Amino acid sequence: MDKNSKRLEALLYHAKPQPGKIQVVPTKKHATQRDLSLAYSPGVAEPCLEIAKDINNVYKYTSKGNLVAVISNGTAVLGLGDIGPEASKPVMEGKGLLFKIFAGIDVFDIEVGTKDVEEFIQTVKNIAPTFGGINLEDIKAPESFEIERRLVEELNIPVMHDDQHGTAIISSAALINAVELAGKKTEDLKMVVSGAGSAALACANMYVLLGLKVENILMFNSKGVLTKDNPTLSEMQLQYATDKKPMSLEEAVVGSDIFLGLSSGDIVTPQMLLGMADNPIVFAMANPNPEIAYNLAISTRKDVIMATGRSDHPNQVNNVLGFPYIFRGALDVRATKINEEMKMAAVYALAALAKETVPEQVNIAYGATKLTFGRDYIIPSPFDPRLIAVVAPAVAKAAMDSGVAQHPIHDWKKYEEELFERMGSDNKMVRMLINRAKTDPKKIVFAEADHIDVLKAAQVVYEEGIGFPILLGKKDVILELKNELGFDADVPIIDPKMPEEVARKNKFAKAYWETRRRRGISLFDAQNLMRERNYFAAMMVNEGEADALVSGYSRSYPSVVKPMLQLIEKAPGVSLVATTNLMITSRGPMFLSDTAININPTAEELAKIAIMTANVAKLFGVVPVIAMISFSNFGSSTNHSATKVREAVEYLHKHHPEMIIDGEIQADFALNPEMLKAKFPFSKLAGKKVNTLIFPNLESANITYKLLKELNQVDSIGPIMLGMGKPVHIFQLGASVEEMVNMAAVAVIDAQELEKKKSKK
Repeated sequence: MDKNSKRLEALLYHAKPQPGKIQVVPTKKHATQRDLSLAYSPGVAEPCLEIAKDINNVYKYTSKGNLVAVISNGTAVLGLGDIGPEASKPVMEGKGLLFKIFAGIDVFDIEVGTKDVEEFIQTVKNIAPTFGGINLEDIKAPESFEIERRLVEELNIPVMHDDQHGTAIISSAALINAVELAGKKTEDLKMVVSGAGSAALACANMYVLLGLKVENILMFNSKGVLTKDNPTLSEMQLQYATDKKPMSLEEAVVGSDIFLGLSSGDIVTPQMLLGMADNPIVFAMANPNPEIAYNLAISTRKDVIMATGRSDHPNQVNNVLGFPYIFRGALDVRATKINEEMKMAAVYALAALAKETVPEQVNIAYGATKLTFGRDYIIPSPFDPRLIAVVAPAVAKAAMDSGVAQHPIHDWKKYEEELFERMGSDNKMVRMLINRAKTDPKKIVFAEADHIDVLKAAQVVYEEGIGFPILLGKKDVILELKNELGFDADVPIIDPKMPEEVARKNKFAKAYWETRRRRGISLFDAQNLMRERNYFAAMMVNEGEADALVSGYSRSYPSVVKPMLQLIEKAPGVSLVATTNLMITSRGPMFLSDTAININPTAEELAKIAIMTANVAKLFGVVPVIAMISFSNFGSSTNHSATKVREAVEYLHKHHPEMIIDGEIQADFALNPEMLKAKFPFSKLAGKKVNTLIFPNLESANITYKLLKELNQVDSIGPIMLGMGKPVHIFQLGASVEEMVNMAAVAVIDAQELEKKKSKK
């Protein structure tokens, strides 16, 4: 994609279907006049009076306790500089989105139209009663230091400038573990810092708290090493100024143990890296290009312990590991501030978490056999589901121990459960899916690439590194659409009806005919079928010319699935093909089966569908808790539709006792753990959160998933094919670009798993 196309895509993302990235959503019923009279006049007077009696009641009756203000004046926005408060708003909305999806915290973004420090401080103080916490963002130094210092002192709610402290907290956790791996003592370390802005100073300050000596730190800005005789330095910069003679960065790094980069890309050479001490620690965090490229650094020195700000390399120093959970813990104990004790608690919690056994879903997200503590894993992954339940409690406890908590927590187990519940609406499953695919991209045939939405999906797949598209369709149309989309990558384009494809068509036709000649297919029939793109695409996968295929955007599901079932063998030991849809719901991921193929499965087939769905759930890092759905509860009906579900469950209980599965059961009981436990305490599902539903027939499954998708705007990934011997997946008619990208990622992961199985044989 060219620069202009990327620009247009970014603008379209922020403008459509409605401008902006966040909105206010009511949390109370508001359908009737009675509801409205309680929400506003006259009912609203009662909580107002209670708050007037005791100001702390504001946390009981309003959203203050879960509401953070993200505030900026737009003077230091990303790498864009001083672009003004209005221009900073998209960034502040984005920060609000991260607060919500990672920690369940609501946000109002506030852009303040002043550069005057005193005016800014007074503005924030005047609006502070609305909020439970204040996150300062993108305010230039040195003003940011004074603004934060004053607000921390003068307000009684948590205040933090994440640009300063976020990177410091995450990199400090990485430093603790890096020093341990290097076999060194913190007090002996020599560090060179490239960058002297707010983030670099905050990092240095925190590293000193960890034991690094100020006299062992050399700090550089764009003009060179900071020296004590430099009158332009701020008071904070002077702490790290040296009285040594001026030197270059190249000279400074000789013999140093740590290089901390918060400046600009590609300023550290291999020769400079070679001059550092044994087991050098390199935190090259300039974005998008680190001070030295990761691959260059590890190829230069095998003993380097390296972190960057990038997600495509190990050890990403990502602020999202910190600020959502720090504020979560601070809000939950109604802390009056975020103090050094709370920040250090986050540091040690993150450092300790990196040493614990990594959950399987994190391994899956990174396509790793097993992530373990070491040079390539010194800080947790942003995908780690334990972060909220580790960092937030650590911060909350530190607030209590340091005397700034106004609402202490007593039941820590209950608190942990509440934290995990907050994450139910998170779309991390999709992020994990995409990330997993990107670890080992595969060749994917897009069988309908002459449709603009399909081609757009292929473009996203290519540009995001998810896979390598092979475009099938009318070549002239595809080329025209590529030009329109700014998709200038040189990817294969194949038109099965063109003369140059005759030899390949004949090759495919012969291969197909040889497998079907005793089933009524002639060679002539096979040659004609190969003119059809879905038959051609399937044979590309069969013959190893592609790893996977996706199709179905422009044609009905039955017409597309037919050639797949004819040409692609079932997986070894599988006698049934089915589908499941992964629904990203407000309660977390839900698998629904069979949504597309088996019209009225038997008890035996339902059992097979349940087993295959469970295996797919595990592939996504989900421990399957399966309800076999019916209109009946545990024998309340003798109708065949209910009894076959019961028989399937009996079979699974007998032959697969390890599975957490039960039924037949009605959907409301399956999805309401308390109701299920109260009415049917004997069930294997009692007290558990069901995440997989197996339906008695196609119509109930298909209707349910489409109702969920359309009425609740639930994201759907699927139908995911189960039981096929090759990675082939079929879109629903008219699928969105996003849905097709997600399905392509599924196809890549399917191909990765197939490759793993072959390598084990």
